Amino acid sequence: MNWAQLGIVPRTWEGLRGILFSPFIHQDASHLYSNSVPLLVLLWCLFYFYKDLGYLVFPFLWVFSGIFTWLIGRESYHIGASGIIFALSFFLFLSGILRRYVPLMAVSLIVVFLYGSTVWSMFPVAERVDPVISWEAHLSGAISGIICAVGFRHRGPKAPEPVEEEDDSEEGEGVANEEDNQTYLNTI
Repeated sequence: MNWAQLGIVPRTWEGLRGILFSPFIHQDASHLYSNSVPLLVLLWCLFYFYKDLGYLVFPFLWVFSGIFTWLIGRESYHIGASGIIFALSFFLFLSGILRRYVPLMAVSLIVVFLYGSTVWSMFPVAERVDPVISWEAHLSGAISGIICAVGFRHRGPKAPEPVEEEDDSEEGEGVANEEDNQTYLNTI
């Protein structure tokens, strides 16, 4: 059996099954390896930093990237997990920025550092460089990641609320508090 037939074939009823199956189908071992490492790293980041939200977001990223590929793809079999990889990358990047939480912003920077150069493969020019690259799946993944980052921005981890200092009305307590604060600062 030609497993590529289980890939996404845009705008056909048979091609819809590829939304579920295409991430499991790869052209060769090199294609499988080049998708597996980033997928594992990005999935780890999603489920480590976004814990419970990751279980909710991941199915949306998977399905949306497949649906958009089905809608905009050229007439061909689209296989591989790169749509999901782009969806994860864009979700992690934009979600960290939108939440304004330093640890998640650091994850955003790491994602850009590791995978930022791949952004060029989501434009039609990628087809001229390598005709087998599905720039449509890459672009679909990016769009999916952006939609999910914006849509889920109020759910999941948030920056901690700033702690307000108490205003002491008695002078004697104010001196003690300053000493306590100094001791606290020195122990950090």
